[in-house]
Parts: sequence; structure tokens; C-alpha cells
Amino acid sequence: MKDLEHALEELGLPAHDNNHLPSSPRSFPDGGHYRIEISGVERVSSLETLIAESERRQVPVHRIIATVGGATYLTRSELRDFAALAREQRIEVVMTPGPRRAWDSGRQIATKEGLVSGMRLRGMDSVRYWLKDIERCMEAGFRGFLVADEGVLWLVNQLRHKGVIPEDVIMKLSVFAGQANPMGARVAQQLGANTFNPLADLSLPMLSAIRSSIEIPMDIYLCLVNAMGGFVRFYEAAEIARVAAPCYFKIEPGPSEEVIYAPWNSDSYHADMIRDRMRDAEIVMELIEKENPDIRCSPAGGVDLAIPR
Repeated sequence: MKDLEHALEELGLPAHDNNHLPSSPRSFPDGGHYRIEISGVERVSSLETLIAESERRQVPVHRIIATVGGATYLTRSELRDFAALAREQRIEVVMTPGPRRAWDSGRQIATKEGLVSGMRLRGMDSVRYWLKDIERCMEAGFRGFLVADEGVLWLVNQLRHKGVIPEDVIMKLSVFAGQANPMGARVAQQLGANTFNPLADLSLPMLSAIRSSIEIPMDIYLCLVNAMGGFVRFYEAAEIARVAAPCYFKIEPGPSEEVIYAPWNSDSYHADMIRDRMRDAEIVMELIEKENPDIRCSPAGGVDLAIPR
């Protein structure tokens, strides 16, 4: 394998992690290096809280990951109200359809050793239910969805080509797909992912190597729930944006996703969680401005966002 490094380069892949940390040559269409993504906007009242905090703190929110507990738990009327409010504010919404692993009759993934089996939908009935939940959300106006199963990602892309799903519907590959290197990122892009969430604990050289291999935006955690590591990377944000642009910064503190996204949590619980995340976003923007003023945040409401129709 003496020609291994040359072969990797011919495939458009780096032979090493980018320890020299080159600046990314890419940006969003508006020239921004980074955008703010807020996860866990579970209901209309949560979105109202987010909008109020965004205005109060002067922090733009470009994308929200909605209904992490499952879009199935919102009524059609609630879905329509949610979409209308996001459209009015020009915020991209990535919905989390149901059902998904550990919420159906299969529990292997919930066991200690079953965790390595991957967040895949079990059987075609589950795939069909998932697609029907997307249809329900599209009817309410949503145009962005979270997917953790690369096979389902491939299917959705085929359905977009056939016109069964509109071409303007975007797919975000979830961190639960477990991709962590340039090849996995390239596969995600080839399968039709419009935006890509690598594992949360990758180093700067690893993120830089991934950026050199794909064109789509990367979605990078700056703060993560305790059950998945609980780290905070606020001071790295400016460097992450420099080497990995264009990127969405994800802020998701809390004990665990299972706890904070339970659909039965109260409105006040969700509202307090959103306020904390908006404060964290303000801190991140302050630190980026101090660490590297040349790193730009996109203005709100970009024309390339998948804003509900």
C-alpha cells in the first residue's frame, strides 16, 4: 500500500487529519462562517419564547431542531401554527419525525451492548410510518427533517428525484448516524444529506479534514447533554468556524435527551430550557467576536434556509 496516500488524494480525501488547521475556503451564500442552531423547540409556546429571547438578546437564530420528542405529539393545528410562526420569523425548521428506535417495540438499542447497533428504523412498516409523519408535517408547511438512518436518507433522496417528496425539502443527517471521518461525511453528501452532523467530540484537525472532503454545511456541537459527554467548547467556537465553515453551532445542555425532550414536560420547563440556550448562544457570539473578529455570523432569515412554506 505504498501508494495509499496518493490514492486517498485522488479520491478527494486527506491522507491525515489536518493538523495544520487551514482556514476553510467555504462560507454560507451570505458570506457568513457560522449560524446558530437551537435544538429542542418542542411546541408553539417554546418557539414564542425563543423569538422573544432572540429579540431581547439580539442573537439571530437561523435554524431550530423541533419536536425532538416526536412530531407525532403535535396536533395538525399545532403543526400549522408552529410553521406559520417560523415562516413569519424566517427561521429554518428541521422537524424530528416519529417513530424511531427505542420508541417502538424494539428495545435492543436500549440495552448496554445494543447501543452499538445504530439508530436504524426497524422494518418497512416503521419506514412507512416515518414517511407518513413527514407527509403530515409537509402538509403543515415544514420543509426540513432530521434523519439518522442512511438507508432512509437514500430513500428520501430517491423520492425527491421522483417528485414524491418536493425537491425543496432538506434532510439533516443526525449525530446518531455516528459518522466521524471524511469518508462517512462524503457518503452522507452522496446519499442526499443537505447538512451533516458529525460525532460531537471530534478534534479541530478531524473537523478540518471532514471540511476538506465535503461541500455541505456541518452541524457542530458547542455544548452537549451530560449523558453524551457534557462538554462545553465555547472558547473553541471561533477556531471551529474558521476551519469548518460553513457550520451551524449546536447548543444542547442538560442531563439527557431522554429527560429534556420528554413530550410530557410542562410548557414552563421547555421555556426555561430555551432561555438558557439563548443565553449560551449570546455568550458564544461574544467570545467569537473577542477571539477572532473576522469570523462572521450570517444575518437572520437567509434565502437558502428551509423556512416553512
